[in-house]
Amino acid sequence: MSVTIEPVEIRSPEDPALEQLCQQLRELSDALDFQDENGQSPWPQRQLDLCAQYGVFRWFLDEEFGGLGWSDRELTEGYLALSSACQTTTFIITQRTGACRRIALSGNAFAREQLIAPLLNGSQFSTVGISHLTTSRRHLANPVLAAEETDSGFILNGFSPWVTGGIHADTIVVGAELEDGRQILTVVPTDVSGVHAETPADLVALSGSHTGKVSFTDVHVDAKWLLAGPIENVMAAGIGARTGGLQTSTLALGLSGAAIEFIFSEAEKRPDLLPPAQALRQERESLKQILLQSASGDESCGTETLRQHCNSLVLRSTQAALSAAKGMGFVTGHPVGRWCREALFFMVWSCPQPVVNAQLCQLAGISVE
Repeated sequence: MSVTIEPVEIRSPEDPALEQLCQQLRELSDALDFQDENGQSPWPQRQLDLCAQYGVFRWFLDEEFGGLGWSDRELTEGYLALSSACQTTTFIITQRTGACRRIALSGNAFAREQLIAPLLNGSQFSTVGISHLTTSRRHLANPVLAAEETDSGFILNGFSPWVTGGIHADTIVVGAELEDGRQILTVVPTDVSGVHAETPADLVALSGSHTGKVSFTDVHVDAKWLLAGPIENVMAAGIGARTGGLQTSTLALGLSGAAIEFIFSEAEKRPDLLPPAQALRQERESLKQILLQSASGDESCGTETLRQHCNSLVLRSTQAALSAAKGMGFVTGHPVGRWCREALFFMVWSCPQPVVNAQLCQLAGISVE
């Protein structure tokens, strides 16, 4: 008989309730490997509901907004735990949190009053459509999402290429560019005429995040939803991020932790696995300390250098777990197969060109200066 665990709000990374939540996320994560009758990976609604019940969404906002005001170090520790349990759920939370923080810190009292409370308790879902202003499609001559200013707000035309959970969102925080090159960040309610979330992309991994294209056709957004701009390079304002560019490294280390612990569990029956497992764990602990120090403001390693090392570790540790699992790990539904595919995500998610170059050199066996 299964035992029902009553959710308790997690007050700190040391709270035993965090491990209770993570255990439930692990148990639910295997189902994300399978598709429904429509060929779609399931959206982890149960996982997100659990996170709401355990107060996870309150970690990321200060007390003045109704949050718990966790420090950057505490948030990093929380993300490490969650991402070790379920990458898909944790990735969705990063996008959800990006929207919440941009709303809370924008200075837009109307948007805060309308959205923050339901976002914190989990009754509404918001996400971001801003990748085209950061890394995706910046090389194109014309903006993929254009904004035209009117007397009452803005008219949006175009699309945002990578929106996580767009088909589930009540609101999306999007970035758009005016003809003169200035940019805006604005909340777009998804029930506004002209907003269309397309069928999510069939990704190599994390398809359960339902990430895909959202199109905007003559979408009128009232000025009351404006969060920032119009200004040049609106993303430079930094509204939303709390982890200083460490988020991707954190999730990579979380995933590597799951893979390494799997190898240790196999080593209980096969002692020959112990030396590589110990070496991988030692490397991860070293990177974890650098990560936590950086989150605390004591940076001993550049963000891009740390990202390179974390990317390398997550690729190697997940493949080592697959080797330890042997043939069973190659069967759909076994976690190590999913972990190997999820590790590939870090090669493309918000990956700056120096990190890409370092990855290519490593794969080609070329030393990086």
